[in-house]
Amino acid sequence: MAHLRTYIVEDSPVIRENLIATLEEMVPVEVIGTAEDESSAAQWLGQSGNTCDLVIIDIFLKSGSGLGVLQTARNAATGRKLVVLSNYATPDMRRKCLQLGADKVFDKSNEIDGLINYCARLASGEETTGFGQLPS
Repeated sequence: MAHLRTYIVEDSPVIRENLIATLEEMVPVEVIGTAEDESSAAQWLGQSGNTCDLVIIDIFLKSGSGLGVLQTARNAATGRKLVVLSNYATPDMRRKCLQLGADKVFDKSNEIDGLINYCARLASGEETTGFGQLPS
């Protein structure tokens, strides 16, 4: 099973560290970088040498917004899966995120298992519809 090269955009150090620990323990994920604001995330995602399989994005950041990160990530490269993980996963916000290019939207408070299952399916190659195969 391939390790998912993952980039996390989350402004809370506690949530970020817990998320990394949980993902790395439960699924074959390699966190290759993090950002806590829109401009840092956009800069990293926009650099041609920076590649990843999955970007996990929070909506509310230290500065800027996860919505801006979502747009940058979608425009910067194809083949990346984009996941929004937010406490603000209302029906309207889910719809907006999907319109901006998110592949999935998960609620931090009660859908972490869904995120873990999704990552496991990505790593096993089950979730590749519309994109090329993940590198092995």
